[in-house]
Amino acid sequence: MRTVTWPVRYGGRLLAAVILLVLFAAPTVAMATTAPASSVPAALAQSSTATAGEMTPVELVKKVGPAVVTVINMQTAGNGLLGGGQAQPAGAGTGFFIDENGDIVTNWHVVDGGDSFVVIYADGSQHKATLVGQDPRSDLAVVKVKDKVPATVPLGNSDDLEVGQTVLAIGSPLGQFTNTVTEGIVSALGRNNLAQQGACQQYQNLIQHDAAINPGNSGGPLFDLKGQVIGVNTLGIPSENGTPVQGLFFAIPSNTVKQIVSQIIENGHVAYPYLGVSIVQLDPQLSAQNNISVDYGAYVTDIVSGGPADKAGVQTDDIILSIDGTKVTPDKSVSDLLFNHKPGDTIKLQILRGSDQTTVNLKLGELPQSVLQQCTVQGG
Repeated sequence: MRTVTWPVRYGGRLLAAVILLVLFAAPTVAMATTAPASSVPAALAQSSTATAGEMTPVELVKKVGPAVVTVINMQTAGNGLLGGGQAQPAGAGTGFFIDENGDIVTNWHVVDGGDSFVVIYADGSQHKATLVGQDPRSDLAVVKVKDKVPATVPLGNSDDLEVGQTVLAIGSPLGQFTNTVTEGIVSALGRNNLAQQGACQQYQNLIQHDAAINPGNSGGPLFDLKGQVIGVNTLGIPSENGTPVQGLFFAIPSNTVKQIVSQIIENGHVAYPYLGVSIVQLDPQLSAQNNISVDYGAYVTDIVSGGPADKAGVQTDDIILSIDGTKVTPDKSVSDLLFNHKPGDTIKLQILRGSDQTTVNLKLGELPQSVLQQCTVQGG
């Protein structure tokens, strides 16, 4: 199983200077949860035909640039003499308006720990913002302004993306070079298991591209040439095992963003379906190394007592072969297969236990919010 080292999530932490947010790779062992299905508000339900025809990069930037903003994370520094504190900039990232109500999409690690927020428009004006909600699992958040919205951008259909397609990123690298535009192509699709942090982020089905992004770009939009947001820039990999690498940048696909953001706006948080297990994704290499008879599936390493899997009879050392008839593979992980489910749904698991196969009906629970509240930004 390949472990990626030293990924950098591209929101900036600012004190006297910018400090890179470093997120260490973790083993691919996590409670199997994912974002559930949700009704999508009209503001998020833009189709791939939202803008007719492609634009030149110059035309695109003129059209969508005003919708892109810098998000400043303000945190209160303690003052022992006065017994109070003053809000200071603690980090910076990027965001973009999705509706006329003032809702701005950004990354969770951009807003994490913030006591208040300031949004800087493309014209340089500063506006107070409040936190609508955040979701550490997907690394997405929404902040809101009450002031006039300069422009909005639609979320496109990321399922229509093709490798080699031209994309543009707009953001605020280092928190100060606002509305910087970079161009690249979609390098690959469906990248999984990058930079997991314990039971927090599960970066699944990411878009890989080579439009340069840097600390401060986190939460910024990745556009197709129709002016649609097809991803939210989130992290990059500057090196692996001490060797510098170039052009490895990743964005959360817009269809995932629609699901998550719609719930944040509606409820302030995301209700995740919950199995109550810890798993390791199997592949041919890992199975061969451990003398496992199948080369796919999810190996159950631990069961949460009293959780949905425990109640359904799933056991440690079981291998989940399929969910509702679809094989569990690195390309279709447990999280991927649960994406369109919600807490309370019943799913059918095909289980390999020793040399015997069995079928288990499992009623999904809801991931406890206490699990998400344990998430923190490493290195920040």
